[in-house]
Amino acid sequence: MRFNKLDLNLLVALDALLTERSITRAAERVHLSQSAMSNALGRLREHLGDELLVQVGRQMELTPRAEVLQEAVRDVLVRIDTSIAAQPEFDCSRSDREFKLFISDYSMDMLMPHALALAARQRSTVRFRLLPQTATPSRALERGEADMLVIPLAYCSTEHPTEVILHDDFHCVVWNGSSHARLGLDFERYTQAEHAVMQPVDTQKPAFEDWFVQRYGLSRKVAVSTYSFAVLPFLVVGTELVTTVHSTLARRMRAAVPVTLLPVPLPMPPLEQAMQWHKYRSQDPGLVWLRRLMLQAAQALKADASLA
Repeated sequence: MRFNKLDLNLLVALDALLTERSITRAAERVHLSQSAMSNALGRLREHLGDELLVQVGRQMELTPRAEVLQEAVRDVLVRIDTSIAAQPEFDCSRSDREFKLFISDYSMDMLMPHALALAARQRSTVRFRLLPQTATPSRALERGEADMLVIPLAYCSTEHPTEVILHDDFHCVVWNGSSHARLGLDFERYTQAEHAVMQPVDTQKPAFEDWFVQRYGLSRKVAVSTYSFAVLPFLVVGTELVTTVHSTLARRMRAAVPVTLLPVPLPMPPLEQAMQWHKYRSQDPGLVWLRRLMLQAAQALKADASLA
């Protein structure tokens, strides 16, 4: 099919080329031979009057025209895919659909077990691919690489629908044998202590660290950083380290680890965990089911937390 003399099949090749920035990887992405992809690039260059990809050292870089085209082409393909893929109804017990979720470490540990249990009760046959949160998760939605984000509200884009599904406060967690467990934590002891923190993916500072510095003009002494909230209570055992984690997670870990929970000695905003999906997919019956499932999982987590 052609539109304004452009073979629309070339849009798929163009999207792969602009995403992968490699003829070989782009060919693999759309299951073409390398020569066929090279030919497609030549036709695109001729039609658009631009090189699109240029060799810079050992890598290929996008031209300014290609940079402008990248998001527009992806947007068009997402719209087409959404219109064609969406079914008039969705039955989770008969679907083999795979949902790709970019999900925070906290939601992976605390929310997804409830979601999977609820899906099992519905005899669901869908599959879930759980992927780590990135520094710019909205790009995954816009490129069609994720069906949903389940991440802190602060990381959500303003361009797509968002729904907050749960709130959580924070606690300090210290080893039972530490001086902090005996003496408690005030603001001075908290700022002087060494801390174990979770380091978000693709950023230089922990998310809380930015807020802490901006509000108090101070920085915590970070002795240990890790990529997982769930491991933090384990890391403080046998040390004088302090870690600040979500209250629900802290209470759950207290049953498994010899730790003491202490109030955070400063006013700290609660976590707002949200789900976000592409604006063109709000009526997708599968995503409507998935959103309902995540809301039910959040309610189940809240009920569990009230019993802890």
